[in-house]
Amino acid sequence: MKRTLVIAAALTAGVLTALPATPALAAPSGLASDFNGDGYRDIAIGAMGATVGSADSAGAVVVLYGSASGVPSTKKTVITQNSTGVPGTAESDDRFGASLAAGDLNADGYADLVVGAEFESIGDRKGVGSATVIWGGSSGLTGGSALPQPSAEELAEWGGYSRGVATGDFDGDGDTDVTATGQTHTHLYRGPFTRTGTPVGHTGVYELGTTYEVIAGDLTGDGAAERVYPFGHDNDPGGDIRYFRHDPGGWDEHPESDYAMVGLPNADGDLGATGDINGDGYGDLVLGDYAGPGSLKGGRITVWYGGPNGPDPQQTPTVIHQDTPGVPGTDEEADLFGSAVDVGDINGDTYADVVVGAWGEDIGSARDAGSVTVLFGSATGLRTTGAKSYTQNTAGVPGGAESGDAFGMSVRLLDLDKTGKADLVTGAGYENGHGSITYLRGTASGLTTTGAKSLTAAGAGLKGGANFGWDLAK
Repeated sequence: MKRTLVIAAALTAGVLTALPATPALAAPSGLASDFNGDGYRDIAIGAMGATVGSADSAGAVVVLYGSASGVPSTKKTVITQNSTGVPGTAESDDRFGASLAAGDLNADGYADLVVGAEFESIGDRKGVGSATVIWGGSSGLTGGSALPQPSAEELAEWGGYSRGVATGDFDGDGDTDVTATGQTHTHLYRGPFTRTGTPVGHTGVYELGTTYEVIAGDLTGDGAAERVYPFGHDNDPGGDIRYFRHDPGGWDEHPESDYAMVGLPNADGDLGATGDINGDGYGDLVLGDYAGPGSLKGGRITVWYGGPNGPDPQQTPTVIHQDTPGVPGTDEEADLFGSAVDVGDINGDTYADVVVGAWGEDIGSARDAGSVTVLFGSATGLRTTGAKSYTQNTAGVPGGAESGDAFGMSVRLLDLDKTGKADLVTGAGYENGHGSITYLRGTASGLTTTGAKSLTAAGAGLKGGANFGWDLAK
């Protein structure tokens, strides 16, 4: 029988008890990641390796609900494909929860969650992937609907469909849209959606190059989000960065003709995030290039500043690595600095800040223990003054740095306690072989370890390898 689990977990900060569902409000908040409409943002955490019943790596999603004390809160939910109302069945190697994106798809004021199951089998096509919407409501995330599948021909060519998912208003009509990406194809679903998962329309874009990632954000200030894709390229180890911007009036009636592809030929990266770092009203693009070009061994990030026409391909981006003055640490082989990035205003000064994961960082004799670094935005762009690094050996951070923890494998900045300052949730995807997440609150002086909390895979009630914390909903 399918069911949704509400887990009471023992945390490093104390033992929590499950409480009744949050009462319905007169009007939900409408915040992009507020699944239960109570005015506090929530966070969904992927555990694609979780065992469900006897199905290894079937996958699960753990949802933590924000509150005045942040998260982990007294209310959490574990969702699998065996949960009540969720389409499909938990099967071995589905990897449900491999990718996550939040947004209000049906315009009811409650945020919904898009979940990618990277290797879901469809009919006789093995491991092609699927995307499912879990619906928000006054009790949080419950039930779900499958998004329409691409055609049989498309699925036959795709590998890992929905490995990258993102939400945003890509056409500027006020409704939230969804994109799902895998290998050489990407699919666009146009909102609003019905509760059956039916969009206004959907279409595919093909032969763009190999990509499993998508980054969404408004880089032009026109109210329509861009879709940024990092592509693998045989002749360019740093990859190839291109993005779609809304450009109505294409040459035919195909919906995708309303978008123009723009290249950033000098940009490199494997993943990224967007936010207004210099406060000019345009979103900026932060790219993580964790392999590191040339003499760099441990990785870097670059910032491409937005404008009315998007990032100028000829601009000189801000480049930051662990040998940049002011940045803690040293550029070392396989640190993987830039293997996770996110953007948000930690200190409430209206300039977006950047958090960078380096899950291959060695801490003393602990190899690949991992770290995260915080860099602050300003009117002149991203600065290294006041930059700070955090590890599991930092005073006040729960746990201890151990070989293979991979602290900083994922990072997410969002205001979970409604103080106007972004908090940090970071995943240690290999903690104790199963994964964990750590929560640090944002303050006017930056992140604080006071009141820091963590949640392990076991504490969330997950079984198997879990991979808890490999992905956090954007």
